[in-house]
Amino acid sequence: MTSDNLNFLRDAYMRMATIRQFEAKAVELTAGNAPEIVGSIHPCAGQEAIPVGAASALSEKDRIVATYRGHGWVLEGGVSVDEAMAELCQRSNGINGGRAGSLMMMAPDRGFIGENSIVGAGGPIACGVALAAKVKNDGRVVAVSFGDGATSQGGLHEAFVMAATQNLPVIFVCENNEWAEMSPTNLTVKASIADRGPLYGMASEEVDGCDPEAVRDAVARAAKRARDGGGATLLECHTTRLWGHYNKDIEHYRPKENRVAAEKRDPIVGVREKMLTAGMEAAEIDDLDRQVAETIEESARIAISSSRPDIGTVQDNLYADKSAERLPTSAGTVENLTYAQAINKALHQEMAEQSDVVLFGEDVAAPGGVFGLSRGLLKDYGPDRVFDTPIAETSILGTAVGAAIDGLKPIAEIMFSDFLFVAFDQIVNQAANVRYVSNGRASAPLVIRTQQGVTPGSCAQHSQCVEAHLANIPGIKVGLPVTPQDAYAMLRAAIADPDPCIIIEARIAFMNKGDVALTDGVEGTSGARLARDGSDVGIISWGTSVLQAEAAAETLEARGISTALLDLRWLSPIDDEAIGELVRKCEYVVVVHEAPVTGGFGAEIAARIHERYAQSLSSPVKRIGGLDVRMPSAPNLQQAVIPTAERICEEIEAMLREANPSTRKPENA
Repeated sequence: MTSDNLNFLRDAYMRMATIRQFEAKAVELTAGNAPEIVGSIHPCAGQEAIPVGAASALSEKDRIVATYRGHGWVLEGGVSVDEAMAELCQRSNGINGGRAGSLMMMAPDRGFIGENSIVGAGGPIACGVALAAKVKNDGRVVAVSFGDGATSQGGLHEAFVMAATQNLPVIFVCENNEWAEMSPTNLTVKASIADRGPLYGMASEEVDGCDPEAVRDAVARAAKRARDGGGATLLECHTTRLWGHYNKDIEHYRPKENRVAAEKRDPIVGVREKMLTAGMEAAEIDDLDRQVAETIEESARIAISSSRPDIGTVQDNLYADKSAERLPTSAGTVENLTYAQAINKALHQEMAEQSDVVLFGEDVAAPGGVFGLSRGLLKDYGPDRVFDTPIAETSILGTAVGAAIDGLKPIAEIMFSDFLFVAFDQIVNQAANVRYVSNGRASAPLVIRTQQGVTPGSCAQHSQCVEAHLANIPGIKVGLPVTPQDAYAMLRAAIADPDPCIIIEARIAFMNKGDVALTDGVEGTSGARLARDGSDVGIISWGTSVLQAEAAAETLEARGISTALLDLRWLSPIDDEAIGELVRKCEYVVVVHEAPVTGGFGAEIAARIHERYAQSLSSPVKRIGGLDVRMPSAPNLQQAVIPTAERICEEIEAMLREANPSTRKPENA
């Protein structure tokens, strides 16, 4: 053995021992009636050689995404022992201020994108990080770890497909410890994991995951392949799990012989034996263990003596302090455009002005979008910035999350809003969490474009209005433009915003025309629009229902009922001030939306009004929404479900008659 090899083993041993003793101390701190670490942790004892070997082959500019059994990756990814231990103890001086805890530590500013407690969810995010490296052409690669059980997850399959089709510089590191949580993996995985690589169109290797040298060399080969333009690699690292699935796991399900076999493969014991064989003294190795023990004990002491997070900061870092940076807006030319043309104009303008803006989704590039909204973008900005993806919504949105974290401004199109549910995890558990859980260390400023609402003949899987689901997620901004002007301005505002934004377009309005002021700046991602002034009845609406509400307001006005219409535009954040102004000047308030009434966002608006302005109301807020049924395809049945202009008028007039029984129907009704 050469001196270089021995030096590597000595260094690797100390790093692996640090991880092992870190995990042992962490488990100890979860015990007792008053534990210093509250909740579950998932120790990686037995798997230390993989993060140590991988990090030895990666450069400082490379990136790491880890699974929830990821404390070893945390320590090898640039987070200090003190910062990690304090985070486990949920202290204010933890790497994320106690917001991430054991399962979600992240430090993207140091190249450690983060752990992920959703099994397999890191794969799509790693694709996004790799996409950023590809677009920037900076030679970076990203390594993402996951367990053997995660290979049954659809999101990881989608990540493999995305990485292969886009030739992304990503290294998929499977830590195969032969256990999928508490079940033997051989019950669910019936073929070699490494054999899957070529089937996806990427290189693969099987690696001794208990040998840091073998891992280092395999990752080095994969990294070189990626930097040379050879794309992704799948590494199946065969390793062992020495302890339970989590800190309270007594492993009653685990056969004794399996535990004994695992102990025989202890990677730290293996490296120690190599060093002894090479002539290193046992006393010197013992001294390394003592040094590590002192470091870990000191980190625990510091963590335990540190302050807990200030309760007054619990709402901090949910959103950026500023919604946009390209203000103020000054008007340029005015063009008469369709709603669809206004979207296309906004996309062209943003991509021309900002080289970090990328657009991807199903059929958005060569076809120009299924509705033609992205026509011409591929020709003008090239396939690195505008590209078609596989039909894989989880991978599309996960790629957007990773790309946003690592410096791009991705615009991901999901063809129909109904399809968002296929990939809801990447919105709720990923994009929405980045700024808050990282305690402001990172953000994911992506834009998700989709469209919704019923059109004649559409089925129940292509017609839902999903805004209530999305507006219920803290950390996400949700806008619903309905005019050509807003289709242009709100999309540009979302692209400029430093937080995740979802723009829900109104499919039924795509061909509607209107004057659009093309500006050199952008407005903020907030603010309602008073579409019509009035004093008797105030209608609050958004999205597709604004069109029906406008028609109803005109009819009511002709019947002598002064009707105001407030288009909320943004449901997150809500323009409470505009709602308050409408309530104060209108005697009656009605909320109209196309989504079903039960659980619809109208309930939130009504509750806010009653909590804040009940004294201003002549009667309770009335909700007019879709019927509580699935959407049928037959056009006549659809019209019976949604709040049409005729139905809005009928229900408002009935409300007024009930409130004023002596009031007769207007003569010209």
